Amino acid sequence: MSTENSEEALLADLQRYLRESDFAHLTDSDQPDLTAMFSDLAGLKIEVKAESRQFKATLDTLAAAVDALKSDNQALAEQLNAATENLQRQCRERERALLLEWVDIYDRLSEGYKTLQNYSPVDALFNHSKKQDVRFIEAYAKGQEITLKRFEQMLQRRRVFAIACVGKPFDAHTMTTLDIGHDPQLANGVVLEELRRGFLFEDQVLRLAEVKVNKI
Repeated sequence: MSTENSEEALLADLQRYLRESDFAHLTDSDQPDLTAMFSDLAGLKIEVKAESRQFKATLDTLAAAVDALKSDNQALAEQLNAATENLQRQCRERERALLLEWVDIYDRLSEGYKTLQNYSPVDALFNHSKKQDVRFIEAYAKGQEITLKRFEQMLQRRRVFAIACVGKPFDAHTMTTLDIGHDPQLANGVVLEELRRGFLFEDQVLRLAEVKVNKI
């Protein structure tokens, strides 16, 4: 209930009381001083209005403080979101840099494994130990193969996957051309050879694949 409604209800109650009360039995000295009573009521009304204005001013101050608090909270939330996004971006950049180093190590292991696969002792120089050399190379190549597979599994756990290239149309988003070949049996723009493997990190290119493309 508002202050003005309270005042009106109070005055209505007083008027009803005055109408319904019988003051005939009272002496002049016992009868209420209506002038003083209405004067007191007028003073009370003024005080109520003053307190109402003060209460309204307090409410306005509180409302302004709440608005300022909401604004500060909004600004703080925006700063926190920006800091979180910046931190996530930095972490992702560092992760990409680390994964690129891992991919470089993978390249070196792959090249070493290919060399072992293509190597065989020269008969003229190593005839006396050829069997031992062959067994050593095969065992070493087997170890390299296991290492490569585990390395690939480790990259896949980090959401890094090799880009399939050979036999597929050239894709400028995931590949770069380093050499041109001429095979009339294949369509123009088909990848003939993968010169260096490319990788995807989640849905983005971590490193472009370097390929040899067919051109008719």
